[in-house]
Amino acid sequence: MDIDWERLRAAATEVMRHAYVPYSRFPVGAAALVDDGRVVVGCNVENAAYGVVLCAECGVVSALHSTGGGRLVALSCVDATGEPLMPCGRCRQLLWEHGGPECLIEAKGGPLRMAELLPHAFDVTDLEAVVGETPVPVVPERLAAWRGRGTVFVHPDLDAGQQVWTAYWERSAGDDVGAETGVLEEGPTWGDPAAAITWGHARTPRVVVVDATGTIYWAGEGEPPMEIPVRWPGQVEGGER
Repeated sequence: MDIDWERLRAAATEVMRHAYVPYSRFPVGAAALVDDGRVVVGCNVENAAYGVVLCAECGVVSALHSTGGGRLVALSCVDATGEPLMPCGRCRQLLWEHGGPECLIEAKGGPLRMAELLPHAFDVTDLEAVVGETPVPVVPERLAAWRGRGTVFVHPDLDAGQQVWTAYWERSAGDDVGAETGVLEEGPTWGDPAAAITWGHARTPRVVVVDATGTIYWAGEGEPPMEIPVRWPGQVEGGER
């Protein structure tokens, strides 16, 4: 696709004049070519809470989807003088998400690919790789109302002579009268206690590990309760590993 950089820069300069920048006095405009030929624009919008600023590229991405979606092919970002301006780090991530590694960004020395501006980028392929290897634990629909309640107990077991780890989710004493009692759900078996603990965290912040010697550890969220003062090895404050 041929890219008319002068047209893009002119559109970016025009929208730059509508920027809302009462604090920095640094207006920015951006215009991008979409893969279907249309041009979308955005300008920066500041806020008295400085960290809530919307960059011009944020406006471009919003305009992209509000006008039909697609993929960004090329973008021109300009300052108050109409000269090319490099997107900030956060906006490079946005542009990667919606344009990919081949999206071109106008620079003073000539267009640069996003792959050059954001090497070793993080994107959906990284998420898919992790999710594909470690499925997110799912709470059965019939037990969805119990999420966050009760306690999960993780403990060792034997399977064909090999030590494995399993867990069960138990209703706590004092829960609603007439509600399902006893064990809410029994977990499968895992070779690693960390997987069993992850299964537990998907259900409740109260996760307790009982090892082969009968020693009880806290593997839940927050500080260990008084009755279980020792944290499971590898756990840190907040329940994360």
